[in-house]
Amino acid sequence: MYSQFKTIAVVGAGALGLYYGGRLARAGNDVTFLARGDLDALRERGLVVKAPDGMFALSEVKAAGTPEEIGAVDLVVITLKATANDQLGRLLPPLLHEGTTVLNLQNGLGVDEAVAAVAGDARTVGGLCFVCVNRTAPGVAECTMAGHIVAGEVSGPAQARTQAVAELFVKAGVKMEVSDHLTEVRWRKLVWNVPFNGLAVMGGGITTEDILKDASLEADVWALMREVQAIAAAEGVVIPEDFLVHQVERTRPMGPYKPSTMLDYVAGKPLEVEPIWGEPLRRAKAKGVETPRLEALYVALKRAG
Repeated sequence: MYSQFKTIAVVGAGALGLYYGGRLARAGNDVTFLARGDLDALRERGLVVKAPDGMFALSEVKAAGTPEEIGAVDLVVITLKATANDQLGRLLPPLLHEGTTVLNLQNGLGVDEAVAAVAGDARTVGGLCFVCVNRTAPGVAECTMAGHIVAGEVSGPAQARTQAVAELFVKAGVKMEVSDHLTEVRWRKLVWNVPFNGLAVMGGGITTEDILKDASLEADVWALMREVQAIAAAEGVVIPEDFLVHQVERTRPMGPYKPSTMLDYVAGKPLEVEPIWGEPLRRAKAKGVETPRLEALYVALKRAG
């Protein structure tokens, strides 16, 4: 079924775009990257992916600076930071035809709705990337934990096309699972993102290893995870305690991993404050859930970003 995606556009050539787009292109798919800062590098040198299963380089890749250069495709993979979602109204329409599927791989809450507002619910699939990957140079992505993707429909249970997207990625060497409950998956991802990305920024640019070596910061991690757990429960999503334990224990062997928001902070880029911290906090207030640590972190991140 995955062969229905004969043409693919990857919107964004950061860490996720290079890694997943590179794997899709390496598998023989017709992939074009919509890039900004890395456009010249991609056109001149191609891309390099360093991953646990080995390194590969593609000396020639298709890259464009505008969506009009690409035209309508069968699959759009959005790997932009959510801070650029005000550009979706300009970037997406030229890439869409009647049967286009749009896979959104952004973090946080409300991001799928932002994509669907432009592409339509019927076109939009959301995805969560449980992966450790950084862009280390123009056109270069380094993955230290391949992890997996969980994808689901923005409205309703998984469809045949959701399974087709998963098959496409699996054929490219990426583990992808399909869920009938995308909202639950997004809350589970926030259990990790809220504490580790936030505290890495508040520490001035520290790694996950730095956080877990500091007893006080690790205590903050647990407290923030439990606040996210409580908000999710108020919204009907149950996250068990052993899931929280797993998030911490899987992070310990990552070593000095640099969360993506921390890298943005160090680079002076805008931070994805609203979808990762702001929207969960607003939902907590709406449900009457007390989240003092999340609120303090949100205020501090707004100031930092």
